[in-house]
Amino acid sequence: MSQPAKSVSHDDVDLIGLTVEQIEAGFRAGSLTAETLVKASLKRIEKYNKRYNAIIFMNPAAVDEARAIDKRRAAGEQLGPLAGVPVVVKDPMDMVGFPTTGGWSLLYSKTGGVDLMPATDSPVVARMRKAGAIILGKTNVPVLSHSGSHANDSWAGPTLNVTMPDRLPGGSSAGTAAAVGSSMVVLGLAEETGGSIQNPASAQDLVGIKPTIGLVPNAGVVPISGNRDVVGPIARCVRDAALCLDVLAGYTAEDPKTLAGVGKRPKGGYTSRLSADALKGKRLGLYGLGWRNQPMSDEALSLYERAKKELKELGAVLVDDPFAGSGFADLRKPTPPLANFDARGLESIPYDLQKYLERLGPNAALKTFAEFAKATESENAFGPKGVLSFMPNLPQFKAALDDPSRPPDLSEFITLKETYLNIFEDVFIREKLDACVFPQMLEELPPLHGKGTIRETTVGEINIAGLPGVNVPAGYYTSGSPFSLIFVGHLWSEANLLAYAYAYEIATKHRKAPALQE
Repeated sequence: MSQPAKSVSHDDVDLIGLTVEQIEAGFRAGSLTAETLVKASLKRIEKYNKRYNAIIFMNPAAVDEARAIDKRRAAGEQLGPLAGVPVVVKDPMDMVGFPTTGGWSLLYSKTGGVDLMPATDSPVVARMRKAGAIILGKTNVPVLSHSGSHANDSWAGPTLNVTMPDRLPGGSSAGTAAAVGSSMVVLGLAEETGGSIQNPASAQDLVGIKPTIGLVPNAGVVPISGNRDVVGPIARCVRDAALCLDVLAGYTAEDPKTLAGVGKRPKGGYTSRLSADALKGKRLGLYGLGWRNQPMSDEALSLYERAKKELKELGAVLVDDPFAGSGFADLRKPTPPLANFDARGLESIPYDLQKYLERLGPNAALKTFAEFAKATESENAFGPKGVLSFMPNLPQFKAALDDPSRPPDLSEFITLKETYLNIFEDVFIREKLDACVFPQMLEELPPLHGKGTIRETTVGEINIAGLPGVNVPAGYYTSGSPFSLIFVGHLWSEANLLAYAYAYEIATKHRKAPALQE
């Protein structure tokens, strides 16, 4: 008779690169328990979080929750797909028992502000709990998630990039990426309005899924734009990201736009199409001036050329600059005074914040946009020195600000979105494309505290259009700065994009675990 496997001590758990698949195998074999895994993660957080500043609130009940999972498993209960897996969630996502600060000192009592304490979990947090994930804490963000490059102005201080501490970590989900990239946790929830999933995932050498808008609910998440905000996973490998998306995706009455995703999820889930052969015969559009009139740096171009060769070796058919002559690049217009960010669609933020505050519950410290504005008037977010000072330059913002109780007129944004989607579909049909594959950034990461920002290739375009993107590690610059590809496709094409990213990932194995410092 075989002896059951001996459970290892939390001191002996190797968290580096640990996957959900490996965790499940350990649970089945009896060599790992949720309690052991969570304790190992907490030990690693204690060791590294002081330096990298990824996690700003810790869950004191995490070990008890892990023990409860172990008891249920021992009793033979059917558990959720992420049962016992240590994860983090981004600060702006409502989680009962924790303040939602949006990175702003004015929204945190210990820095002189007011606490926003939610009465209920956001749907995405509730879904992670239902799946059995152990949420170890909430992660750092810049003020109101305004930056796609860093978290330098957070009340909690900057988050460092775990691959290169002196370079930008990506924002606004900088903390989630650092927690996952450092193997403090296995998975993390991020949220994007303009690059806040893809930028930090790329900057810290990770996989990120920016979903089709409407696939994953974003109710109960501090909004920047109800028309652009999306929640998605950040992970160290494609399969883990896909498993997390299975948990997050789906309809809820709390977010009516998720009705559009009904019937769009793949049978068998988002791992069902993962295959080493997924790229064979697939037609992939390449980055060019037809997509965006911005060139790559010489080294980015060289790394992209290598990636193109790898994709060809995997059977992909590459189509050079399929958007040339389509008018697609002409649609992009950075919002003054911003040099590189198209903010159209963010005009609805007063109304979106009003609805978010109403959801917090009857005992919330702030219940209306007017109360929010009064509580934060000393640093007016929309004023000349505010983090969202560009907002008044959006043509339909003033009317929305005048009456946050009324659904705003977003006719200009909707017309733009429709034009983006029409051109995108026309090009895909004409060129018989299965997806596009671009370098996610045009150049390597700038310094953490310099004036430079991340220069990406898809922020704005896919955020306004609502299109999905999956980014995957693809090598390194000579400096060590990560280089990443992003696969972009039709609305609701996440399963295919994940398959392409997976085939590339397992064939190239570019990602290397970072060398951390205490």
